[in-house]
This record gives sequence, C-alpha cells and structure tokens, in this order.
Amino acid sequence: MSGTEGKVVAITGASSGIGEATALLLAGRGAKVVLGARGANRLAALAARIADAGGEAVYAPTDVKRRDDVAGLVGLACERFGKLDVLVNNAGIMPVSPLDDLRVEDWDEMIDINIKGVLYGIAAALPVFRRQGFGHFVNTASTAGHKTVPNQAVYSGTKFAVRAISEGLRQEAGDKLRVTIISPGFVQTNFADGVTNPEVKAQLAAARDKFAMPPAAIARAIAFAIEQPADIDVNEIVVRPTAQA
Repeated sequence: MSGTEGKVVAITGASSGIGEATALLLAGRGAKVVLGARGANRLAALAARIADAGGEAVYAPTDVKRRDDVAGLVGLACERFGKLDVLVNNAGIMPVSPLDDLRVEDWDEMIDINIKGVLYGIAAALPVFRRQGFGHFVNTASTAGHKTVPNQAVYSGTKFAVRAISEGLRQEAGDKLRVTIISPGFVQTNFADGVTNPEVKAQLAAARDKFAMPPAAIARAIAFAIEQPADIDVNEIVVRPTAQA
C-alpha cells in the first residue's frame, strides 16, 4: 500500500502540464483524482485515459477565478468519494513582461488566478478539512517566489504571495492539517504561450527548450509530500533543472 492509495486528490489546472502529470502519477499509485481546469474536452480526455489505465477520475470544468467553480470541484470530490484528502492548488499563468509595457490586464489575470485562485481553494477545502479532522493543501508557487528578476515582477509577486499565504495557513492549521509549497523552476509546459510581449516570449521559450524539466519531475515531488505519514508535513520543495541558474 502506498501512502497515496485510496486518497482523494482534487487538482486545479489539471488539463495540462504539472496538473496533468500529477493526476496521471497519483492515479497510477491508487489515488482517486478529481480534475479541474477550464478546458472540458481536455479534462474528459484525461479522465478517460486514467480510467482506461484502471484508475478512478472525475472532472468538472473549473475556472479558479470563480469561487463557485472551485467550491464545486471540492464538492464533487466529497459527493463522489465521501471525502477530500488533498487539494492541489496548481492553476497558474505567467504572462510576464516589463513593467513599462503596462500590461495591466495581464497583471489582473495573474492576481486573479495565481493568488485569488489559491485563496478560493483554501476557502473551499478548509471547512471540509476541519470537519474531517484531516486534509492536505499542496500549493504550487515557483522559484520566482524566491527570487525576482526583470520582466517577472508581477508574476514573482504573486508567487511570493502564494508562499506567504501557505506559510500563514500552515501556522494556523494545527496538528491535523498539512500544507506543502511546491516551487518549480523551468518546466516543459505551455506557460510561454500566454506571454504577450514577443521578445520576452521568445526568451522564455528558448530557455524552456534548452533545459526545462518534464512536468513529471514536479509530479514526483508532489507525490513525495502526499505519501508521508500523517504526522509528517513537508513544508516546501524547491525543484530546479540542474542547469538553471
């Protein structure tokens, strides 16, 4: 029996990248996964892939900018499986650009998804975890939440915020709930697709193609935290490609 077997794990941003890799890995280790993302077709395909491999998955279209959507995802887990063991607050975007570009709409999107989306996840799952007497938040931050660089000020600010919120949550959680921050470096995902500044987009895509990690590397880190005994709380894992500065 792995420490994952039988656990119910809800994942936002589950239709691609880190979320998809995490769903596949955890389902393969016996977890029941509850998939949330904006793309219903991709969610359906992923759920079918998991089912075909002998796993259990349900899904609900979920926009983490909408509190009701996130609450609905948590509710789906409880309705279908009777509990929620883990919420992976993974949805995030990275439309980075120089501040001089004044891409205020991009700033708003990052705040709404990267910060408020995590808060909506906490608001949805915390009462459930309190009632159950157990539960585990896994919040995806970034190495940008440790170090700010040009063009990434707002994105970095959102990820610093995720780390601060998560650490505050950990301190308030008590001895029954666990909180883990996952801070990935460069990962082979479609994050560059959302970058609206052409020069910055090209730079990020080049760096990604040169040395980025596969999403499965982060999925393994998430699984490691989840699989620990209930009295062990892995507070933060930072995972970078060896070649990343």
